[in-house]
Amino acid sequence: MTQNDDHQQPSRRSLLKLAGTAGLAVGAVAVSGAAGAAAAPAPAFAHPGLLHSQADLDRIAAKVKAGAQPYLAGWQRLTGNGHAQSSWKANPQPTVYRGGAAPQNFPTLYNDVHAAYQNALRWRISGDRAHADAARDILNAWSGTLKQVTGSADHYLAAGIQGYQFANAAELMRGYPGFDLDRFKTMMLQVFYPVCDNFLREHNGAFITNYYASWDLLALCCVFAVGVLCDDRAKVDQAVEYYRNGAGNGSLQHAIPYVHPGGLAQFQESGRDQGHTTLSVGLMGTLCEMAWNQGIDLYGEDDNRFLKGAEYVAKYNLGEDVPFTRLSFEQGAPHVWSRTVVDTMPSADSRGNLRPIWAMIQNHYVNRRGLAAPYCTAMATKLAPEGGGGNYGPNSGGFDQLGFGTLAFTRDMAAAPLSPPTPKGSSAGAGGSAAPASPNAAGGSAKGLAFTGSSDLLPLTGAGLLAIGGGVLALRIRSRRKGAHRA
Repeated sequence: MTQNDDHQQPSRRSLLKLAGTAGLAVGAVAVSGAAGAAAAPAPAFAHPGLLHSQADLDRIAAKVKAGAQPYLAGWQRLTGNGHAQSSWKANPQPTVYRGGAAPQNFPTLYNDVHAAYQNALRWRISGDRAHADAARDILNAWSGTLKQVTGSADHYLAAGIQGYQFANAAELMRGYPGFDLDRFKTMMLQVFYPVCDNFLREHNGAFITNYYASWDLLALCCVFAVGVLCDDRAKVDQAVEYYRNGAGNGSLQHAIPYVHPGGLAQFQESGRDQGHTTLSVGLMGTLCEMAWNQGIDLYGEDDNRFLKGAEYVAKYNLGEDVPFTRLSFEQGAPHVWSRTVVDTMPSADSRGNLRPIWAMIQNHYVNRRGLAAPYCTAMATKLAPEGGGGNYGPNSGGFDQLGFGTLAFTRDMAAAPLSPPTPKGSSAGAGGSAAPASPNAAGGSAKGLAFTGSSDLLPLTGAGLLAIGGGVLALRIRSRRKGAHRA
């Protein structure tokens, strides 16, 4: 905000008064919406209905049985993974730590999560109950033991990524004899969801722009997945609303701030490094795919903005040049430290990064919708057959996505473009470029919370500020739609 802007803005007192009024208005809308929902109940959730619908599982099983390619190659990639063996034994922990001074035992969690998912997927495709028993036992062991995910700021990563992945494994096991679904739901609602919900509301006490898009997106994936698993419409709506209109970098127009001519759109993390940029692409694709299976077309939001962003990232990581618009944003925390980050070009750090995320995206836009996605297609071809956790090294980055997209998401080209399951108008705004967040302060410590994710920062907002924040957020959303895009 410039000095001239100060004369055009309401005073602090009037802003707080407006925020309180906006909060009351939001409450009135919520009451009205609740009455409407009572009169016309929302449709039931589809189960299984996260990354894999029953139709998907039936298609995969039939293709594998027939020996059709590339399904068979994808199946062999799954069955050859050490995590996909029915002999896997869980090692549940009462407390999982990621970051901080405590022993870093979060790899135990992500290895067991992927073993549960891979065994569940093997059972759903082959019918081999030994794999179902293995998945069930892993899920039951953790739901009977885990009480907390904690650590430094990095614990948000463990809660979000392993949270949505755990929910996907459980969704595949829904109804299997001996699987304690109710206890598993309790764990998801009491251990994983609160951490992600808190991050989306508080952002660890930092400036709203401090954390890159992937931090928001992994929390959104967890919130949405928990909502479906637990048949909780409010949590699903929470994730969808934030994706469309949220103030943080994970909402659609913040995560993809600029649409360039020629069908490419710049990702918010493109100037950071390509490892985290492809992580953002994979997480956004995961959220869109889970939503699609519940009749919500996030893929198509804002004139297929995600497709344009994915094409941009794929093209650059294939070694080709892409346009770039200068992006600046503030990092740090109020009254602690602050600096302005300025990105002027796409980062070559980790360029060519390979994640098993592209088959899902390519098959949606090309084979479901009949759209062109040449760079996503080239990346999917380059990685085929995609593996999963355990195929890309032992570190956490190799477990950020469930993978096996060649097996799970390959589909025949539709005779005509498939319509969205439940068409919804985009509320993300009109197409074209979205302005980046305006930095407010420069300098300060060179230590970036969002760069390392490892700095402990106590939340600085209380319940009273949260109440005010709801009104301020509403004002931000309105002003952003009018062109005054301030994060």
